[in-house]
Amino acid sequence: PAPRQAGSGSSFMSSEIIDLHQWFDSAPGRYLLAWEQACMDDAVADIFGYHALQLGMPRIEGLRTNRMPHQWLALGADAMLSRTEEPSDAGSSHAPRAAALWAEPEALPFPNASLDLVVLPHTLELSVDPHMALREVERVLVPEGRVVIAGLNPLSLWGLRQMRVRLCQRWTQEPLYLPDVGEFIGVRRMRDWLRLLSFEVETVRFGCYRPAVRSAEWLERFSWVDPLGEKWWPILGAGYFLVAVKRVHGMRLLEPAWRSGRKRVAATVPVARKSGPHGPMPPR
Repeated sequence: PAPRQAGSGSSFMSSEIIDLHQWFDSAPGRYLLAWEQACMDDAVADIFGYHALQLGMPRIEGLRTNRMPHQWLALGADAMLSRTEEPSDAGSSHAPRAAALWAEPEALPFPNASLDLVVLPHTLELSVDPHMALREVERVLVPEGRVVIAGLNPLSLWGLRQMRVRLCQRWTQEPLYLPDVGEFIGVRRMRDWLRLLSFEVETVRFGCYRPAVRSAEWLERFSWVDPLGEKWWPILGAGYFLVAVKRVHGMRLLEPAWRSGRKRVAATVPVARKSGPHGPMPPR
């Protein structure tokens, strides 16, 4: 489908985007980014169709392992900031494989039921109206289309530290550990939103169980915590990854023509009884 012309204004909050991209340059941000990229590569590789869209966050190549012929990367204010603020490291390339376009998550420039896959890496956390953004995703997805969501888990060691710093920030000058993007959307609330829009959650994964430390050296020292956390307290991961499929109730699948034809009904044969208890019986 050919995208319509997107609006000139952007619905992303620029100050929060600056904080988010700066945080992804830190050691915890790179740690989370690597886990999310691995989840994306594994999840979208076997999702088939014709049209795929990633909304925001070009640092995560959410469609690089997907084989759909038509791919788009919807860019907002986060793309403009990431182009100027990302480190120019020759060993790391964030160049998107998909065709870029300007679009707002609350008003996607695609017709109804035109996309097979939509990837949302932290898009709902940055949107000024995440409910509307999720409704737009439901509108543009075809029946049985899939949405992939990556977000920060508020019920984690990282989220609890963020909450503590916010509560004590009036008396202390300790900086926030996570990016200041307002209120994070937990998995339970995300499930409720998706259920209201007739989505069925297929996969939920949690990851990044290391303590909320800032240096790469200490994060590496706590690498042994990841396998333990995945086994014993999986819902306390710093990030979560979710795949949901759009269900359309009452949808009827088409069958081949040779199956849809009516079966011939055998003709009834009249049977005559020669005699009965009260004399001869008439033929039926």
